[in-house]
Amino acid sequence: MDPQQALTISRDGLLTLLTVCGPIVLVVLAVGLVVSIFQAATQIHEQTLSFVPKLLAAFATLAVAGPWMISTLVDYIQQVLQNIPNVVG
Repeated sequence: MDPQQALTISRDGLLTLLTVCGPIVLVVLAVGLVVSIFQAATQIHEQTLSFVPKLLAAFATLAVAGPWMISTLVDYIQQVLQNIPNVVG
């Protein structure tokens, strides 16, 4: 395996990771911002008030985008496994 192949595999893996994790991170970030604004406006600083909505948003995002995430990961894994003979040989 030459360095270019290693960099290509690493780059593709990181891009797949960012693509798959991106929707969950963005939704949880937006919900956290809304909850923080609500807490600052009402001066209610309950720990569960910030945790539970983020958890529910993450589960909802997984329910909606889960099939797409799984298919993206399966496609990447299939690509990596199919390229093993090219990398090793």
